[in-house]
Amino acid sequence: MSDNLQVRPLATHEYNRWNRLVAEAPSGSPYARTDYLTVLSETTGDRFSCLGVFHGEELVGGCPLYFRRSKVGDQVIRRPLLACLSPVIREVPSKSPHRRASRQLAVLCSLANYLKTVDCAHMVLVFSPALSDIRPFQSAGWTVRPEYSFLIDLSDMEAAWNRVDHNQARLIRRAEAAGLVITNDDDFDSFFRLHIEIHKRKQATIYLPEEKFRAYFNRLKALNLCRLYHARLPNGKAIASQLVLTGPHPVTHTVCAGSDADYLSLGGNPFLRWKVCESLSAIGYRANDLSGAPYPHDVSRFKSQLGAELVLNWIAVRPETLRYRAYKRIIHLVRKFARHRKITFKKGVF
Repeated sequence: MSDNLQVRPLATHEYNRWNRLVAEAPSGSPYARTDYLTVLSETTGDRFSCLGVFHGEELVGGCPLYFRRSKVGDQVIRRPLLACLSPVIREVPSKSPHRRASRQLAVLCSLANYLKTVDCAHMVLVFSPALSDIRPFQSAGWTVRPEYSFLIDLSDMEAAWNRVDHNQARLIRRAEAAGLVITNDDDFDSFFRLHIEIHKRKQATIYLPEEKFRAYFNRLKALNLCRLYHARLPNGKAIASQLVLTGPHPVTHTVCAGSDADYLSLGGNPFLRWKVCESLSAIGYRANDLSGAPYPHDVSRFKSQLGAELVLNWIAVRPETLRYRAYKRIIHLVRKFARHRKITFKKGVF
């Protein structure tokens, strides 16, 4: 079937068609939507395109590409607020596992062949957990490695509660007894304050400067592509926040969270995470991806204790171009010299 598939960049007037596919496909996600990618790229100054895979006139799959500028040229790589860059494949309405697998492999083979011609210095794709067989990319010479995330099943909240570790359940009940409530609102100021605080505690990089982050949030909110939740004390103060990407796809993605260190023992974090799950389930969503599972790490332990399932996301790295290999070599030598001279250089995008 792969011989009958054609791959080409999608035109702007085809974006609605692409977004319908993303909403319906198991391998789709909010990250693959053109309206989300438009908001993110215009906020950051990057750019994107979407490839479509066609069988005749039928759009059977494709892949979003997000280009970030670097000193060595554009690179297709993920960034904060873009955890997934995955092919999207239409599900075959067949009970035959062979037919479904054949369609998936044919689409992936066509994409792998096309992507080697895309002009960029470096390319890394992060596959959806719904795509477990990426042998066409391995066969095309891509380097493949596993990465993990945590997924909470929201289809049965009673069963989900039974999966929550008893220590986290105790903290959730403690927070409820203390009068904490959950809100879904537009209070970006409280969210960003908590986002800054947790990143300072962990010495991590802020995802976006405040005004750019505010613009990003406001535009997504207007498109109904996100929900901002807060755990609040009885006096209204927000002590934990969580930004969730939503949209037509049944799987939501938590992209950012923050918390107040003075109230960690009160159970605000597990309370918020659980109440967010209840809220999303009530709306009709089937799962929430908690975005990432570093090991070993306390955050992964916390996510696991919430009853989340560990899922596999394949990482595929295109064979490096000569200019990218040369650039990496130069950077290595510069940093080696800097260590020797005890000079600190600011880390850029490679």
